[in-house]
Amino acid sequence: MNTLLFDPFNGAAGDMIIGSLLDLGADEGLVRAAMRSVVGEPTIERVDRSGIRAVRVRAHAPVEHRTLEEVLDRVAGSDAPAPAREMARRVFLRIHRAEESIHGPGAHFHEVGADDAVADVVGACTALHALGVGGVAVHPVALGRGFAVGAHGTFPIPAPATVAILAASDLRTVPGNEERELCTPTGAALLAEFSTVRPEDLGPATIRAVGYGAGSRDPPGRPNVLRSMLVATEERGHGDRIDILETNVDDVTGEALAYTIGRLMEEGARDASAIPVVMKKGRSGHLVRVICRPDATDNLIGVMAAELGTLGIRCIPMVHRAVAERTIEPVTVTLRGRELTIDVKCGWCGGKIASFKAEYEQAAASARDLGVPLREVTGAVEAAARRIFIERGVLEP
Repeated sequence: MNTLLFDPFNGAAGDMIIGSLLDLGADEGLVRAAMRSVVGEPTIERVDRSGIRAVRVRAHAPVEHRTLEEVLDRVAGSDAPAPAREMARRVFLRIHRAEESIHGPGAHFHEVGADDAVADVVGACTALHALGVGGVAVHPVALGRGFAVGAHGTFPIPAPATVAILAASDLRTVPGNEERELCTPTGAALLAEFSTVRPEDLGPATIRAVGYGAGSRDPPGRPNVLRSMLVATEERGHGDRIDILETNVDDVTGEALAYTIGRLMEEGARDASAIPVVMKKGRSGHLVRVICRPDATDNLIGVMAAELGTLGIRCIPMVHRAVAERTIEPVTVTLRGRELTIDVKCGWCGGKIASFKAEYEQAAASARDLGVPLREVTGAVEAAARRIFIERGVLEP
């Protein structure tokens, strides 16, 4: 499988991501057409950054800020391929959720709602789509330090929006060695959306191509570039590595099992279950099974031992798990005269939504609040989601 590996040792911004993907071999004509359709003809040129030849991209957009609705309309009306438009839409929803977590509901986009950010996101998503890779991994992102000036005044680096976006992702970070902003909110949101696998889960890989995207600055003695690499791995499809923990118990009550499963999920398990089994001498019992990342194994073994009183826990290490790309899509419906917004969990395959389901806790809370059956809430939300996804062309009718 060909995997794209980003190495943001000098941070990341939207234009640097596009440049690195173009240098890697993405279709320049396709990217130009997508960016042109939202702000006009971009400049794409080769420059030198401390001895490294890199591609620099400039959108030449006017300084004009837009609301989320306006941004999404421009994305939907762009000439980018449909999967790239959908990915760009999800990038801006990530940014919007981050802004609202900082400033509250109705937060404005400010810098990341400017036309050049729209062009960068559309261009980067189009470039990634054009490469047709099987997965994307991102090395730790350099953040920078110090202070900068934005729409709300002076703020610490990394910017609050950048921090919120990265906190909601699985990306790892490093401080970086420069007194400036190295990773922008747009760059963080793009890398978070692109990422499908951790670098350490790739296994042995062969580098097939390397691309460099240039930033606007050219400091002496330090290449202001974002490096991306196309590597060939033995992985098949999207996936990650997990441990499976198991133990058999025959003297634990149902209440204790339910409590233990809840604790395991709170402590970082990816999944936990109790399966009825017939044990030796015909005794009834349960097989408790936990799926987790390897770095959570020791902690979860401790939880299982403490809560279940078991003396032996089997660990099946580093099992490959195929994982579909997943996103969260907020859907708004009106039910019994009340407007509800509930997240819908979507599974993706080949640029299309393969499955979707209303988020249980939110749906259950709404059902209790309205005094209606849960299935009435989930049915209304999932029916609305189906209509929306079909209209966007990401779900088959």
